[in-house]
Amino acid sequence: MAKPQGINVIDIGSSKITCLITVPSQDGAKINLVGAATVTSRGVKRGQIVNIEECVSSITDCVESAERMAGFGVDSAFVSISGENIQSQNSQGLVAITEQEGEIGPDDVFRVIEAARAISLPTSREIIHVLPREFIVDGQHGIKDPTGMSGVRLETEAHLITGLSPAIKNVTRCVNEIGVNVSGLVFTGLASAESVLNDTDKDLGVVLVDIGGGTTSVCLYVEGSCVYSAVIPIGAKKISDDIAIGLQVSVDSAEKIKHYLGKAKKEIENDAKSADEIDLAKLGLAEDVKKVSRKTIVEGIIRPRLNEIFSIVNQVIKQSGLAGQTPAGVIITGGGALTVNCTEACRRVMQLPAKLGVPSGLSGLTDEINSPVYATSVGLTLYGYHHKEQSAQPRIKLSGMIKGIPGKQYVSRAIEFIKSFLP
Repeated sequence: MAKPQGINVIDIGSSKITCLITVPSQDGAKINLVGAATVTSRGVKRGQIVNIEECVSSITDCVESAERMAGFGVDSAFVSISGENIQSQNSQGLVAITEQEGEIGPDDVFRVIEAARAISLPTSREIIHVLPREFIVDGQHGIKDPTGMSGVRLETEAHLITGLSPAIKNVTRCVNEIGVNVSGLVFTGLASAESVLNDTDKDLGVVLVDIGGGTTSVCLYVEGSCVYSAVIPIGAKKISDDIAIGLQVSVDSAEKIKHYLGKAKKEIENDAKSADEIDLAKLGLAEDVKKVSRKTIVEGIIRPRLNEIFSIVNQVIKQSGLAGQTPAGVIITGGGALTVNCTEACRRVMQLPAKLGVPSGLSGLTDEINSPVYATSVGLTLYGYHHKEQSAQPRIKLSGMIKGIPGKQYVSRAIEFIKSFLP
């Protein structure tokens, strides 16, 4: 039986590594999840690989588990990338329309995007994404797709996301080590936006905050396009560290307490009406911690760290110069979004509407991934299908280039003359 042609993804995070294997439905209308696996991340700190061998071992365990579930192997995958090294900037591109009729074709769109890519960067930095914000045809702004329009001058405003070359090579190497080709690297924030944001949010203006284990990714959307992105080197692991220090328990026990508080929020609140103490004996902690004050943990330990994270996000938005352009508010996703009172802290600190972002867009074994924890993984898959469709479009052809050259008849004659000498 022929192997199904679908999209596979590997999300390399600071706290976990996830692999999803998908295939399109027979009619192509749905994306079916057929394999999923998550393992604890090793060799990754604050979104960056710090130990190649440990990271490769974790990726191997994760991919093999997903392959067993799917029933077939993975030979290529879209891979997430994050870390403090991620930066962004905006750029412009300008080209002349080559067709005599002045009709803009896919080749012209491709050329103008490549023109926006041509910026001066340090030798240690590479472009990961070129995201067109808008196209401008003969001075007319706000065009999302200029294909088929008439004009003589095509411009674009683009958002560029860049990363350090060594960090990019390390991610690629780790995936290649297990015999998997990298179909594309995708910024974590951009991937999460694919799965949790809808078109209305993007058009109104929205801030996506993806709180991971070691980093927090931020993406701003205005008028339907990503206009600013950044990575903050603080994540949900800091909350666990604070709990561990405050209660004098191990980090693993602190993780269990944090997850328990997030999952059982309503249940705990009902129990806490008569008493503030919550019973942690049922969590099976290694330490002899039976009862603790909920208020002490939530208000005294977790709240200050959440306030810090959202205060930094607020500073990032102000630095971007786009404050006040996001009336749709903040959508919080990632594993850290499940922290107790996370959305409340966001509303309080940022003074904007806030809600939890749950990934959608896949069918099949979706019970496995129906959580903000898997926003990046699901978004990588959706990005992969979208990218596959784009890459199937024709790019610049030699014939198209020759058409735009003045005196093209002489070029054609020269080619025929050279051919006459060939056997």
